[in-house]
Amino acid sequence: MKLTQEQIKAYDEEGYIVLPSLFSQQEARLMKSRLPALYQMSRDEVIKEKSGVVRTVFAAHTFDEVFARVASHPRLIEPARQLLNSEVYMHQFKINAKAAFNGDVWQWHQDFGTWHQDDGMPEARAMNIAIFLDDVNEFNGPLMFIPRSHKEGRLDASHDLTTTSYPLWTLDNAKVAELVEQGGIVAPKGVAGTVLIFQSTLVHASSPNLSPWDRNTLYVTTNSVENAIRKFQRPDYIAHRDFTPIHTLDDTCLDEFHQAVA
Repeated sequence: MKLTQEQIKAYDEEGYIVLPSLFSQQEARLMKSRLPALYQMSRDEVIKEKSGVVRTVFAAHTFDEVFARVASHPRLIEPARQLLNSEVYMHQFKINAKAAFNGDVWQWHQDFGTWHQDDGMPEARAMNIAIFLDDVNEFNGPLMFIPRSHKEGRLDASHDLTTTSYPLWTLDNAKVAELVEQGGIVAPKGVAGTVLIFQSTLVHASSPNLSPWDRNTLYVTTNSVENAIRKFQRPDYIAHRDFTPIHTLDDTCLDEFHQAVA
C-alpha cells in the first residue's frame, strides 16, 4: 500500500493523517477478539491503571499470533517505509486499553521526547501508526492532536511519575496553551478499523474515558533502521532491541488466520 502525494503532504504539514476504515470491520473484530485473554494475563507486559483495570499491553506481537501478523502487515509497514524513506524495525508495539468509565488520562506529550530521553533514540525518525479497535467518538477519550506542533522539534519536558501508573515525559501547561493558540486541537474519530499515522514530535494527549464505551487502540511504532536506539534502560518489551528490518506479509494475512480457525 502506498500513500498519495496529498497524504504525504498532510503528514508533513499537519503532522498526522487519517485513513478511514483501512482495516475491515471483520479484521478489527478479529484483533479485538484477542484482547480479553491478553487483559487477563499476569505478566510484566500488562500494565494496570491505579484503579486496577488494564492500561497498556506491550509487545503482544511476541506472544499472540494475530498481533504478530498485524506487526508485519503491509498496510502499516509500507507507508512507514515510504514516510521514513528507509527500512524500518519495530521500536514499540502496544495496545492502549482506555476502559469504559475507568480509562485514565494520557498527559500532553511528544512520543519522541520519551524515546530520546529514555531510549537514546538519536533523531525523530520514528512514527506511530494507530489502529482503532473500537469506534472512537467525542466521548470515549479520543486522541487529541495539536496540528503542526511537530514543527517545533523536541520540546522541554518533565518526567511525570505520579499522575498515572505509567511514567511519561510531559509538557507544561503554558507551553501547551501556546501551541494550541497557534494550531488549535483536533480529535480524529472514526469506526473500528480506522488508522491514524502521526509524527513522533506531534504534541498529543487524551482525556479520561467517562463514557460507557471502551476505546481500545493498537499502536505500531516503527523506527528507521538507521536510527536505532542507543540506551537499553527500559525493558525490551517496551523498547525493542531487535533492529532487524520488518519483513511484510501478504495483505490477506489476517483473513488467512480467520479462515484457519473458522
